[in-house]
Amino acid sequence: MATGDIGLIGLAVMGQNLILNMNDKGFNVVCYNRTTSKVDHFLQNEAKGTNVQGAHSIEELCAKLKRPRKIILLVKAGPAVDDFIKQLEPHLEKGDIIIDGGNSHFPDSIRRTKELESKGLLFVGSGVSGGEEGARYGPSLMPGGSPAAWPHIKEIFQKAAAQVNGEPCCDWVGETGAGHYVKMVHNGIEYGDMQLISEAYDILKRGLGLSEDEIADIFFKWNKGVLDSFLIDITANILKFKDDDGEPLVTKILDQAGQKGTGKWTAINALDAGMPVTLIGEAVFARCLSSLKAERIRASKVIAGPQKETFRGDKQQFIDDLEQALYASKIISYTQGFMLMRETAKELKWNLNYAGIARMWRGGCIIKSVFLGDITNAYTKTPDLESLLFDDFFNKAVHKAQPGWRRIIAQAVLWGIPTPAFSTALAFFDGYRSEIVPANLLQAQRDYFGAHTFRVLPGKENAKLKAGEDIHINWTGRGGNVSASSYIA
Repeated sequence: MATGDIGLIGLAVMGQNLILNMNDKGFNVVCYNRTTSKVDHFLQNEAKGTNVQGAHSIEELCAKLKRPRKIILLVKAGPAVDDFIKQLEPHLEKGDIIIDGGNSHFPDSIRRTKELESKGLLFVGSGVSGGEEGARYGPSLMPGGSPAAWPHIKEIFQKAAAQVNGEPCCDWVGETGAGHYVKMVHNGIEYGDMQLISEAYDILKRGLGLSEDEIADIFFKWNKGVLDSFLIDITANILKFKDDDGEPLVTKILDQAGQKGTGKWTAINALDAGMPVTLIGEAVFARCLSSLKAERIRASKVIAGPQKETFRGDKQQFIDDLEQALYASKIISYTQGFMLMRETAKELKWNLNYAGIARMWRGGCIIKSVFLGDITNAYTKTPDLESLLFDDFFNKAVHKAQPGWRRIIAQAVLWGIPTPAFSTALAFFDGYRSEIVPANLLQAQRDYFGAHTFRVLPGKENAKLKAGEDIHINWTGRGGNVSASSYIA
């Protein structure tokens, strides 16, 4: 008789820990791995003494599961997911559920949902955040896909998820690829947070000349205030960590950052959607620049920057300004991320719950922070909020931070310390609050060289410049009168 509540394929670190997590919550899990010796090893070691069952074939896995069958795939994103889906299909029945818990690209999840629903099966693409520890003790889970699947997996997912104030960091996100889309944006925001923290570290180290221990103490203090978060906490711990010779280990790590693509996907999606998600984009490009190590070494010897001057101001005030600059820049990053989700939801006709998304991120995941409770409150109060900057709490917070934010960026520029994330956050803020920006000149240039047309400002219309019309002007007297309105430069 089938006794398994849920199956899981993929016994790498995340898979094993999620299985043990679900077992702890009282669910009977059946595990399978393509290399079946890993199943036996897991049952004899990490899962010894638990109720976890093993399977040595896809057929056996499916046979051991209660209906509707629920099977999580925790395998490498891409072809491997499609391959396992094909292997599973012959052994499944109408209403059975396949759950992809990897970092799949959301268009793949849209496709898989439609393909499996056409065959009578249900698909869930779920973001899983929190790393090894999160998987074991409570991750942030972001499921989306076939809505009919949610009632069948809700209890398992919400009990396995992290809990904050008695609420699970898991709820239904939305249709088709919405779960993996929200996880993608989560990861993009994570890129931004990490870059901002790294820039703050650089300013404190190269600018003020502080040691890693001194900087760690500052981060520990910040972690008790508005910046209270997982990433600030681990940064302080990293800075305190010593190698065997007593030197901070972080100073021995090669300054070339890796990436697995989710930040890049977010930046590409922002460009496709025409949304100014500038901070995540700069965070991705900063990693790209870091990879040019040999060129940077060469450039450091032949390209001079400003003469370094010792800081003579109020050091504590500067550190307080930096805390506010980091806080304000984080607000901008999350503002941009939620604007992007809103635009994509509109385009794909998803019904995203933004307060619910912020609530899911409050615990169990890499970007968990006190700050997300404030975002939850903002969207609970105003579900159709266009921008976090229109919320009273965040509006006041950014205005309070603004003087110090500007001082920090100005000083970093004078020192020649790069702050791509801090700087683009402030540039977005200044652009967003500007009633008039110089795009009028851009439009004139586009019309001048390519007849791309422009529209006239309200109140500036006349017989030649008509309201609401795409207008082309013969700027030189030599051009024609035919526009190229369908072409985009």
